[in-house]
Amino acid sequence: MRLPLRTRLVGVLRARLGGSVADLPPEEVPAARERSGRIQAGPAGRLIVGSHDRRVVTEDTVVTTPDAVLPVRVYRPPEAATVPAPLVVNFHGGGYVQGDLDQSDWFCGQVALLAGAVVVSVDYRLAPEHPFPVPAQDAYAATASLAAEPGRWGIDPARVAVMGDSAGGNLATVVCLMARDARRRGEDAPVIGAQCLVYPGTEMVDVLPSERATPHAPILDASDIRGFVSLYLAGADGTVPYASPLRADLTGLPPALVQTAEHDPLRDHGTYYVDALRRAGVTVRHTQYQGAPHGYISMPRLLPTIAHQAAWEIADWARSELVNAPTTSGGASTVVS
Repeated sequence: MRLPLRTRLVGVLRARLGGSVADLPPEEVPAARERSGRIQAGPAGRLIVGSHDRRVVTEDTVVTTPDAVLPVRVYRPPEAATVPAPLVVNFHGGGYVQGDLDQSDWFCGQVALLAGAVVVSVDYRLAPEHPFPVPAQDAYAATASLAAEPGRWGIDPARVAVMGDSAGGNLATVVCLMARDARRRGEDAPVIGAQCLVYPGTEMVDVLPSERATPHAPILDASDIRGFVSLYLAGADGTVPYASPLRADLTGLPPALVQTAEHDPLRDHGTYYVDALRRAGVTVRHTQYQGAPHGYISMPRLLPTIAHQAAWEIADWARSELVNAPTTSGGASTVVS
């Protein structure tokens, strides 16, 4: 599908709101990130990312892990006040280098409301100050800590899902890998029943075909990907599974919903991962949103149809997977216009 006008305009507006920091030297990233965050927190930025439904009660607090005290935002739907609710742990996007809790505010609120779940969005530490594997370790440690204190959070530790977009999608599935590996070693680990991955990055070393096919896509272009990878890895081995889950043994992972966008250089990161999960016997649902750019889940006001449908799909799928244990492998792929 040809790139829609609104999608092209989204890219122009995003660039004017501060753009990416991926092409900066590491020492300049923190200040640029702060400037970009101030711009995006203003009225123009809110025009893109929106805000959560007011029926959802939010709380900004912290979760304590062995290595850090991490800010989190908790989203509670009205019905979660009286019964233990499912838990969905979210990790925001931003190339492991930028992004914050506000970026995912609307998305997390929608999932909480529609899924009847407590959603906890985790503000993990960012590169280049905290390169790989710190963000992945933060994501796993936060999930484990949340599941270990069900009374504090009002959640059912037997019904836990993880979700994330872009870099956050990578972290979400890496959390699943870490939890599975910990159980294989005989260690205590959170039991994760579902993973929801929105245009995830899954390969750190090889350049996949969609990166070559859409080098100048709106929101995220191919050079941004390589810049973020360089800042995140900081010289570490990008072929290890916790960096590039596409290279991992994926057997025993929880069922996955993978969403991809047509006009996104990360598109094949998602589609290749879907194929790899299916080969490993993991239940997968894959939906590709036609005409959509990278970042659509955080643009409910500029791309309302796509964003609302995608959030509804995630909430509906997570709710059903946390209620009904999967019984078959495989799954369908859908193209949504």
